[in-house]
Amino acid sequence: MLTQAELVELYRTLQGEKVLSVYLDADQTDPADRGAWRTILEGEVGRVARSLNGDEETFQKAWSHIEKELRSAETGFLSGRGLVAFATAEELAYVERLPISTRTLVRWENGIRAAPYIRALKQQRPITIALVDKVHVRLFTYRESELREEHEIRADTDLGDLSDVGVRKAPGRNTGVRGETSTDQAQRVLEESTDRMLKGLAGELEGKVADDGILILGGTPEAVRMLGQMLPKRLQERTTERHSLHLRMTPNELKEAVRQIASEFTAERQDHLVAEVLDASRSGGNGCHGVEDTAQALQEMRVDTLLLSRDFVWDNPDFADRCVGTAFAQGARVMEVGGSAGERLQEEAAGIAARLRYRIRDEGEGTAA
Repeated sequence: MLTQAELVELYRTLQGEKVLSVYLDADQTDPADRGAWRTILEGEVGRVARSLNGDEETFQKAWSHIEKELRSAETGFLSGRGLVAFATAEELAYVERLPISTRTLVRWENGIRAAPYIRALKQQRPITIALVDKVHVRLFTYRESELREEHEIRADTDLGDLSDVGVRKAPGRNTGVRGETSTDQAQRVLEESTDRMLKGLAGELEGKVADDGILILGGTPEAVRMLGQMLPKRLQERTTERHSLHLRMTPNELKEAVRQIASEFTAERQDHLVAEVLDASRSGGNGCHGVEDTAQALQEMRVDTLLLSRDFVWDNPDFADRCVGTAFAQGARVMEVGGSAGERLQEEAAGIAARLRYRIRDEGEGTAA
């Protein structure tokens, strides 16, 4: 799957060419619908072809590349829940099975139709999972629905000879053993080993977790707390702690749990981001909402993060795609939000808002913030 950087690069590469963009709904499980996707797709292709005026030959060449790819597919159900393909008259530029459902869409225009792909970007987002206790770490990555165990780490717990024979005795009349007993010394060694192990892990995570990634911590509460405190601030903001996760989990158990945790954490972050942007917009901060104000901010190249509701993308496909393209041109991040965050964005902002790099004050208030 494409990252946002790769999607932006493909968008820019094909911007000056006529491109056939196809999004296909393949999320069908009813045997009665077997092969229905092909009928729906061919109907959409025919509708676009009939609307052309003098461009039929190049369109048919582009369609032939995608049709050839689909001809080799299953005669009934397609693998995956969706499919995306971009083709020019010369070549099939990109094709991919999608792990998310989409709506069937066919467009013949300059450049690729990028907006419907935004929803798929979160599937590419890397998730790192660290399961820890005081002597042991298991590190995993989860990406595109695949869980992979990276490695295990064990603290150095070789205690050597910690018998009380060599323990220091304090001078004076009392003859009892003072200072560290073997038990105290063993505890200190274990704590130091745990500290070194977790500090090393925190350093590894700082370099490993990408800017758009999520970090999930699980294991014993004390070890999770210690590790969380060692993480840099930029990671703490993208970290969630779940003590229900433990080191003895099987890969299948962990995979199912991570899928659910990532979905919940993403929903929480989207709720927070939408609330933050709407509050900033209404209080005169670095935010804007609604079609008119967001379109103006995009044109003025002031957008840091563009937020689109799922309904907005599909109800306004052409306008949504222009917004996405303009956001790409200024290096802005683009997010499609669903769930309660998407509903709020739709109800309070007509489905579109943005976090801004800076805000231009109204006339009479002064210069740019």
